[in-house]
Amino acid sequence: MSHSVHGLPDQAPEKAEVPAEDYRRLLSALRDSEERVRLILASAAEAIFGCDSVGTCFFCNDAAARVLGYDDPAQLIGKNMHVTEHHTKADGTPYPLEECPIYLGFKDGKGIHRDDEIFWRRDGTSFPVEYWSHLMGQDDRTLCVVAFMDISARKHAEEALRKSEEFKSRLIASSHDCIKVLDLEGRLLSMNEGGMQALEICDFGPVANSPWIDFWEGNDREAARTAVQAAIAGGTGRFMGYFATRITNQPKWWDVVVNPIRGPQGEPELLVAVSRDITEHRQNEKALGEAHLQVTRNEERWRSVFENSVIGVALTDLNGRFQAANHAYQKMLGYSEKELQQLTFLDVTHEDYGDSSKTLVSELIEGKRQQFQIEKRYLRKDGTVIWGSTNVSLVPGTETMPKFIMGLAEDITKRKEAEEALRTSEQQNRTLLEINNAIITNLTREALFQSVSEALQRVITFDRSALTLYEPLRDSFRFVAFTGNPAHFKVGDELKRAESSMGWVFDHKQPMVRGDLEKEHKYPTELHLTVEGLQSHCIVPLLVRDRCIGTLNISSKAKFRYSAREAQFLQEAANQVALAIENMRSYEEIADLRAKLEQENVYLQEEIRTEHNFEEIVGNSPALLAALEKVEQVAPTDSTVLIYGETGTGKELIARAIHDRSARKNRTLVKVNCSAISAGLVESELFGHVKGAFTGALDRRIGRFELADGGTIFLDEVGELPLETQVKLLRVLQEREFEPVGSSRPLRVDVRVIAATNRDLQEAVQAGRFRSDLYYRLNVFPLEVPPLRDRRSDIPKLAKFFLSNYSKKLGKNINEISQGAMNRILSYSWPGNVRELQNVVERAVVLSRGRTLELQHELTPSPLPEDVRREDLRRPYRKNDGKDDGPDEKDQNGGHPSAEPPPASDAAPKLPSLEEVERKHILAALKLTSGVIEGPNGAARILNLHPNTLRHRMGKFGIKRSDHHSS
Repeated sequence: MSHSVHGLPDQAPEKAEVPAEDYRRLLSALRDSEERVRLILASAAEAIFGCDSVGTCFFCNDAAARVLGYDDPAQLIGKNMHVTEHHTKADGTPYPLEECPIYLGFKDGKGIHRDDEIFWRRDGTSFPVEYWSHLMGQDDRTLCVVAFMDISARKHAEEALRKSEEFKSRLIASSHDCIKVLDLEGRLLSMNEGGMQALEICDFGPVANSPWIDFWEGNDREAARTAVQAAIAGGTGRFMGYFATRITNQPKWWDVVVNPIRGPQGEPELLVAVSRDITEHRQNEKALGEAHLQVTRNEERWRSVFENSVIGVALTDLNGRFQAANHAYQKMLGYSEKELQQLTFLDVTHEDYGDSSKTLVSELIEGKRQQFQIEKRYLRKDGTVIWGSTNVSLVPGTETMPKFIMGLAEDITKRKEAEEALRTSEQQNRTLLEINNAIITNLTREALFQSVSEALQRVITFDRSALTLYEPLRDSFRFVAFTGNPAHFKVGDELKRAESSMGWVFDHKQPMVRGDLEKEHKYPTELHLTVEGLQSHCIVPLLVRDRCIGTLNISSKAKFRYSAREAQFLQEAANQVALAIENMRSYEEIADLRAKLEQENVYLQEEIRTEHNFEEIVGNSPALLAALEKVEQVAPTDSTVLIYGETGTGKELIARAIHDRSARKNRTLVKVNCSAISAGLVESELFGHVKGAFTGALDRRIGRFELADGGTIFLDEVGELPLETQVKLLRVLQEREFEPVGSSRPLRVDVRVIAATNRDLQEAVQAGRFRSDLYYRLNVFPLEVPPLRDRRSDIPKLAKFFLSNYSKKLGKNINEISQGAMNRILSYSWPGNVRELQNVVERAVVLSRGRTLELQHELTPSPLPEDVRREDLRRPYRKNDGKDDGPDEKDQNGGHPSAEPPPASDAAPKLPSLEEVERKHILAALKLTSGVIEGPNGAARILNLHPNTLRHRMGKFGIKRSDHHSS
């Protein structure tokens, strides 16, 4: 075969003055030498090229052209090799010719060797190289020969070695063996993490640099010292010793091996002590020792070991046919020795491992291997598959015995199952961690369940999942979340506990697994699942402190999908979900209580800001005493009270007196003026609303009934409630529960209801403005508050009571009422009752300049009933003599008899009622605004009312917007 090296000159030596024969011989020798050079360069495995001092290529072998990506070496002749293949450094930066080591070698006159640079191929890819440059002289110039090789494989091998070393370090750290590094004096320098866990050492700091020998006690300490000395001498020290764990003091036996760690010179520099827990083996040590002693003494030692070994031993010929097998091997595969002798090792090997086993045995026979170990699956006689670990070696033959193959096999099925269980456990732990993270990051039940389902599906296969919560009031389970689009159920549906499999799980507080729903179903809900194609399911309880709050359900379209182990894992996940839901519930309850407390606080602050002029009920007239006697009778009960009375008679004070004398006096008395709330907001005000119930419902609002839970609610002007609200109020009185606006979940409350009205509710019932059933519910205990005109003997006390209060409040020194003023007060009919009297006295205090209260034409006399004039106006009024000085007893038991008023005037015009005045006032405002209600020029602005409130009152008085034209 002819080889050529492109670029090498074919030159003949100049012909000197030599004989022709010698010249021909010299020329032939030179050509032979050049041919050998060409052959060497062409057949060399290394890539070689030659260049001058500026890098121009003058020859190149095939290997160099091929490595650099060229088809023909001639393509490189004349090219600048630095620009072509050496223009960039390993870090990617440009490589100027002036910095090129080959160029610098030219300048310094020496060869160069580098193994940390890159060359570039023709296609633009790069590769790591190791190269050598050698200088050579030709004629009068110096040339350079560069030999290089692609070291990509070596670099990959070095990286693999580095990773292998890192893996070994991690392997040592995670080993359950206790691995310690000692100095030559036996001091402890380091310990792996697995060893610290085994010894229950939480912090290595306190034991660092302490004498390792002193860890042991008694004879074990001497054995440890001997082992250390043996290792220091370059040998191996070994002993078995006892050492209890640090924290739990568990007794442990350890097999300890101490070896030297040698330095570059082969001398021990450090020591490594490896301790393996042999506690379990130690317990059987005596029995094993006796067995070994008996085997040792037995003349047929090999046969006894062969037959009695717990490890399976099998012998085959070079063709793989079984020659012999011990009992352990026969038991492992289920064959007798005679049956095995009819088979080869491939006949008991699983098909997945047949080719690899055959290859390994061939390499063993050919001498390419001394032995090998393989973990593979074996086929037993009964058709089952087991895992086995087999060490195989070739036993050399003798003159009388041919070579044979020996295999030591051990059943590792349990270990493989444990490894698989460990992998499953790790995956489950990761899933539990994901669930825990989902619990932390999701604050709603729906989002939490979605995250939990996604995490569970990576470990457990299911086609449907559901989350239910137990509703104790209805003894049922409510579905709160689904995955898998169920056909028969939806979120919010409820199932009775006794009629569902969730009830069994709830009662027994343990998981339920159904492998075949078609055969095992016991509840109608399970039959629904089979209709949808689901064949098996698993239900686990949501347990919080041994209390079941719901269930976590998964279902599959495959039969017998779920095992007890999967149910146990699902229970662990359910425990986390249950805790999260309970925390959510607690958070929601706390939020509700906080909102309720804030509402109570706001309400109480409003109460404090409200001026209570009736701190106590003043008077002792027979009519008042009769009403107060009824208060004393009904207060201790929880009966509903309906208070009748005209405007300003003190119905709220009577309600407060009932509350203060009841068992609920320490809880809130919540007051609601039903006429002051617009019709559209009455229901929300009384019963609250949920977030998003209507436009503007940005947050949940606690209603007055929920706020009054445990206390009393006072519904003033109850006759003004809209009919639709009356229905809900009736339900609260009957069932003690209601639903907030926008919610379908009822709330139960314990509230006593006290209602008040100045209307004739019986007339309203007949007119259809008030529900008769609600009227009968409210009218359990009617209580009428007498008007002030029926309490004329109480008027002087009330007037003096208000005089005292407003004198102090306004900073005036007014301590008596003039005779004329008192006469005028007593002669007035007081259609506005106590409230009107209060306002008159306050105005008079403001206007009075002296120490005696005078009225300046504030009252318009009105005729009194004849019996009043005869009964109450017969006696003249006496000035204060110190015996009946105003409200000296300001409680419900009354006070001293009041002075008699002077005779009333003979004639006084009749005053219209307040409703008539209010109706005329509204009509006048509408007339002034031409019927406009809203806006800056509307009637609502003039009357200082909300437009909705004005519309409500117009409806109350039967006023239409067109009525102002005829008023």
